Amino acid sequence: MKDNFSNQASEYSKFRPSYPPELIEHIVSFTESREMALDVATGNGQIAQKLSEYFQTVYATDISENQLQHAKQLLNVIYKKLPAERTDFLDKQFDLITVAQAIHWFDFDQFYAEVYRILKPNGIFAVVGYGLFSTNEESDKILSDFYYNIVGPFWDAERKYLDENYQTIPFPFEELETLHFQNKFTWTFEQLVGYLETWSAVEHYKAHNNENPIDLIRKELEISWEAGDKTVVFPMLLRLGKLKM
Repeated sequence: MKDNFSNQASEYSKFRPSYPPELIEHIVSFTESREMALDVATGNGQIAQKLSEYFQTVYATDISENQLQHAKQLLNVIYKKLPAERTDFLDKQFDLITVAQAIHWFDFDQFYAEVYRILKPNGIFAVVGYGLFSTNEESDKILSDFYYNIVGPFWDAERKYLDENYQTIPFPFEELETLHFQNKFTWTFEQLVGYLETWSAVEHYKAHNNENPIDLIRKELEISWEAGDKTVVFPMLLRLGKLKM
């Protein structure tokens, strides 16, 4: 698994969008037992913290120590620095395993073998994510050009799985039918730029060109942003499965 986010851990915790409570509730509704959950590649623990409201114990793993240091500490959430593909958990330990906005970075074969080892026979596996957000028409035009053309060449190849709404990832599970969700926010211009700063392609562009690509659109984007309603809408991505027995 690549670690593209340690350097932006502070910004990640401030500006990455949260997940809607109704999405978490929907995922949890499929579980038969709520003793123990695992959130893989937890980052700053967004999903893990929400799962803590439903499960007796939640484990949350990540390969980035810096990300874990920015996670909120809760009594029933245990953070561990571990790769997704190789954990030290017991066989058949978890009622629910989640991966949010990260599975495209994994070695699928190794990770799924680990899921089959540590998920209970009646457990649930959930892949969660969000696609490119939309906002007012003028800002969307600017941001689309930024996403596909300015920083487009600097996205890692794995990004395609998000662009394809996680529909093309390998998914060796008995898939369950789910509801569709979206997440809506009202953002200041600072929040918008803060979120763009967390993009891995922006970091790659900076490293390659020694300049911030956001500066290329900042003035034009701010004008369009202040003229709009400042609403952003993220399409939520969700796939749920059970082990094939």
